[in-house]
Amino acid sequence: MSLVIKVPPVGESISEVTLSQWIKKNGDYVEMDEVIAELESDKATFELTAEKAGTLKTIANEGDTLQIGAPVCSIEEGGKQADTKQSAPKAESKEPVAKSEEVKASTYAAGVPSPSAAKILAEKGVDAAEVKGSGLGGRLTKEDALKAETVKKPDIAVAKKAPVSVPGSRVERREKMSSLRKTVAKRLVSVKNETAMLTTFNEVDMQAIMDIRAKYKDKFKEKYGVGLGFMSFFTKAVCEALKDFPSVNARIEGEEIVFNDFADISIAVSAPKGLVVPVIRNAEAMSLAEIEASVMALAVKARDGKLTLEEMTGGTFTITNGGVFGSMMSTPIINAPQSAILGMHNIVERPVAVNGQVVIRPIMYVALSYDHRIIDGRESVGFLVRVKQLLEDSTRLLLGV
Repeated sequence: MSLVIKVPPVGESISEVTLSQWIKKNGDYVEMDEVIAELESDKATFELTAEKAGTLKTIANEGDTLQIGAPVCSIEEGGKQADTKQSAPKAESKEPVAKSEEVKASTYAAGVPSPSAAKILAEKGVDAAEVKGSGLGGRLTKEDALKAETVKKPDIAVAKKAPVSVPGSRVERREKMSSLRKTVAKRLVSVKNETAMLTTFNEVDMQAIMDIRAKYKDKFKEKYGVGLGFMSFFTKAVCEALKDFPSVNARIEGEEIVFNDFADISIAVSAPKGLVVPVIRNAEAMSLAEIEASVMALAVKARDGKLTLEEMTGGTFTITNGGVFGSMMSTPIINAPQSAILGMHNIVERPVAVNGQVVIRPIMYVALSYDHRIIDGRESVGFLVRVKQLLEDSTRLLLGV
């Protein structure tokens, strides 16, 4: 008797997903609750697990777009898990007996990996036969897999890029848009069409913050275990400025304006599959160290595709940093349903006038895009000036004055 596994509900606003990768292959024996595939929505990546043990029969293919509830695969009763203990000696029988016994004793240790260990080893590109197991009977445990060193594989993706074209050739290459990219495209057009978006600019003298970082970054990392970056200063300054200009932290719902007495700051992060915007909850109550730790944790999750829907929804204000890519000036687009977004840019030494003297200062241009339906020009300019004041005077930032 077979069991059909369907696309599970993954969120109220998600109606379809893309089958991005099969972890197990057609005909493989799988254990109950073992991860068999990865599903990608417009917001996050999810793991599909086997609902019972048996033989996997795939129905959908990698790259297919599936509706919620659509069949993905089936699990057939029967089948048998590959016996690595028996297969290993056969594979090594071509080698001298002494060498085979040496490999068996020093690496495989006559054991097989647990399902979780097998998954970790597969992700790292490590052969189970090269890892010594510490479990019962030499079985490879999850801890063994985590300690195994990752094997650096050749960059196949680079090798498989579009072939080098000769001068004068006219080569076209087509790629299917991912669910994430399609959703981002729809939302950006929607924001441009449905909001009265304007942008105001200013510049920030970063000398004070750079002096603080240079003086305390080593002690800060030693005490808190995280680096002291620019994002925590900007997040702290934004949270203080939002208290003075609450409309910048509000949103429109129907014919009402919803004001928030908290600051859930969305941080735009570039992930391998596209731009994602995880949220730091109640950032107004956090210290610089707590903000830095949150940013680091979310960035790692974004890079590994492990962000959850909850971690990417519900922000009240967004900060995006195009400066890490070298951007000098840009007009960020509002992250709906929020009403404003702050854009950071690169820091460049520029000649400026200070107390009647021309001096060289590290200057960053900043941009605030806002919805003019809810935020007036006075409030938008006042908010950005307040952020500038807080960043240029560390005393104000720390005391909130």
